[in-house]
Amino acid sequence: MRIFLDANILFSAARNDGPMRQLLRELQAKAHALVASAAVVFEARRNLEAKSTVAAVNFLDQLVAEIDVAPYAPGSVAAALTDWLPDKDQHVLAAAIRQHCEILVTGDKAHFGSGYGKKFAHVLIVSPRMAADILLNAHSAT
Repeated sequence: MRIFLDANILFSAARNDGPMRQLLRELQAKAHALVASAAVVFEARRNLEAKSTVAAVNFLDQLVAEIDVAPYAPGSVAAALTDWLPDKDQHVLAAAIRQHCEILVTGDKAHFGSGYGKKFAHVLIVSPRMAADILLNAHSAT
């Protein structure tokens, strides 16, 4: 399955060896294709450079080498699919749609939270915990 990663996911995975990094390892181990856009990688790198360590930036570079990073490619994605998001976040969902991803993982509950569990075109938007539940069966439903 193709899984698009938002900048906050890349940031968290690069910043420390915690749950987000473990989630990405497990997704890779299950042969899921991890995808991001050049704009998302740029945002994660900019935030890491401002808020974290050189080691975190270096880890991001290693992670980026292991995933499919799509170059910036504006294309026609129906505005109705993304106009519910703030302008600064519309490119994330649009890139996931253009890259034929089935899932978009984002921890941005403030902007994407109302879309959690919903499909836009063929892309299901999920939180990291939802991704683990759906893709790894890591948590049982209660």
